[in-house]
Amino acid sequence: MAPGVLPPLAVTMGDPAGIGPEIALAAWLRRDVEHLAPFAILGDAQMLSARAGLLGLEIPIARIGRFEEAATTFARSVPVLDVPLATPAAPGRPDAANGPAVIAAIERAVAATHAGEAAAVVTNPIAKSVLYAAGFRHPGHTEFLADLALRHWPDEPAEPVMMIASDLLRVVPLTIHIALARVPGAISTASIVKTARIMAAALDRDFGIAQPRIAIAGLNPHAGEDGSMGLEDRDIVAPAVAELRAEGLAITGPHPADTLFHAARRATYDAVLCMYHDQALIPVKTLAFDTGVNVTLGLPFVRTSPDHGTAFDIAGRGVASPSSLIAALRLAASMAERRCGRSRVARS
Repeated sequence: MAPGVLPPLAVTMGDPAGIGPEIALAAWLRRDVEHLAPFAILGDAQMLSARAGLLGLEIPIARIGRFEEAATTFARSVPVLDVPLATPAAPGRPDAANGPAVIAAIERAVAATHAGEAAAVVTNPIAKSVLYAAGFRHPGHTEFLADLALRHWPDEPAEPVMMIASDLLRVVPLTIHIALARVPGAISTASIVKTARIMAAALDRDFGIAQPRIAIAGLNPHAGEDGSMGLEDRDIVAPAVAELRAEGLAITGPHPADTLFHAARRATYDAVLCMYHDQALIPVKTLAFDTGVNVTLGLPFVRTSPDHGTAFDIAGRGVASPSSLIAALRLAASMAERRCGRSRVARS
């Protein structure tokens, strides 16, 4: 790779029975109009060719042996580092036999990023239930990536934090896939402080926002109204805000969540730390359903993903939108460029 040129992005195929392969192909078709950086797909080349044929797309597939070949191949064909499947993949019909290949694609993408062969990892959706049947032992994609980070960067911290980012709103849920009844007991002043610090560092390093402004949403209606609607905001969230502000961070809150996401309020912050899954994801998916990007903060490498699942019900029908993947590709490239010190942008 020539000096000053960003290596290609490593795009994993995701579950081959889902929409990942076809939205990757659709993104390549829009590479010029969307000004996409070169990427290589880690996946089964034969499967990708068959999926293109099923969708009536005349897309040349080029097997490559090294990531650097993607730079010269990308303009005329889809670069693929072949990760063969155990059995042919039928759209909408996931097969645990292909789980090892799905896992291998992720492992190879992270290894390539560690070696400097790839600039960032962009993951297509996986189906955890399918991978569990294949022996996958991690709670999810993010936890697996954190484990791979520790494997390749043993001396660097891996503290993954999920952010959903769009041009209109960036949100982080403090708690994610747990029952709502468990949320009050799962939040703590320490976890809020730790997560906000990771957010602030990532907004500066990866998004180019100096002195980022973070709003922290309250847990209860009206942020508890000084304890009359629950004590968590007064006794847990407010002390975290005070501690973070004492460190010099631009943190505000706890804010009533019902008035935090309209246009005028969004202009007052760069990201929101929410207390639970739906508090964060309902507003961002309402505002940017097709263009939200799942970003994993706190890792020693850049990882983005489309903010949707495998969509087995529509796989192979040619109706899946590549918009979120395209946004993930563009964000991954910009984050990688900033980490390499080649760009710095004003507050957005």
